[in-house]
Amino acid sequence: MSGRQPPERDRDPAFGEAMRVRRQVLGDAHVERSIQRSSEFTAPFQEFITRFAWGVWTREGLDRRSRSMITLAVLTALGREGELALHVRGALRNGLSRQEIAEVLIHTAVYAGVPASNAAFQVADRILAEEGDEPRASE
Repeated sequence: MSGRQPPERDRDPAFGEAMRVRRQVLGDAHVERSIQRSSEFTAPFQEFITRFAWGVWTREGLDRRSRSMITLAVLTALGREGELALHVRGALRNGLSRQEIAEVLIHTAVYAGVPASNAAFQVADRILAEEGDEPRASE
């Protein structure tokens, strides 16, 4: 069942919108790799991520730039560097500048600790070097 999606998801507009946002923020290539690597065991988790984690990104009330800033701060605070790398790229797609990403990480240092932000800066610096300096708005 690797990479296959049940037909009911294709007919669910909320799931479709969540998938659209997931692709815009993370990039089609990343999402396709995640789907293609899924197995019968992991496919339900991929659906869960799309429906709930990316579904929250479709809500009104916060723009994507704000959601990216919050996500960077929370991932930094929790020490989730692998996921942070993914969301630094997403933050660039959502229009954050290199300086704004740095400010989020500095701000997070005060509330979540210097070691967490130090690790986040190392991840962000690597990703920013790979991706370049300029923000890329996805909307």
